[in-house]
Amino acid sequence: MSDDRHPAAEATELAETFPVSYSIFAMARTHRAIAAAELARLGLFPNQEIMLIQLAASDGLSQKTLARTLNVNHATVAKTVGRMEKAGLVERRESDRDRRITLVYLTPVGRALHDDVIGIWRHLEELTVAELTATERAAFLRASDKIRRAMGREHIQPAIDAATM
Repeated sequence: MSDDRHPAAEATELAETFPVSYSIFAMARTHRAIAAAELARLGLFPNQEIMLIQLAASDGLSQKTLARTLNVNHATVAKTVGRMEKAGLVERRESDRDRRITLVYLTPVGRALHDDVIGIWRHLEELTVAELTATERAAFLRASDKIRRAMGREHIQPAIDAATM
């Protein structure tokens, strides 16, 4: 089959009919692919670094708090914590105040990844804004914030299994 019969992704019905939504989708997909490749060097999956950074800022969080902070459901957090625990990055401990609550803590191995994760995000930021002027970056941030606020009005609950962590 000729490549001429299969138009580029940008020429698809979705891209033509819903240009803003498709642009957000395509940008997020590209950003995530680059992040995934860089995080894999550290043995991390996408979004695990978000949990790692969250715990580095405030160690000893409950899984419920992590789910709320990361906007995912409890099952996704439990699965992520389990994977990170197997990798030696976090550990679970019973709360001293309430034995029903499990708190998540970074291990020294997990804490040691903090600077590398920040470096990956620094690199992603540099790639993301490389072609934008300061004015374009500011306009992008304003527009993104408006879109995020407007979409937040939908009160969407996290998927049952985001399978992204």
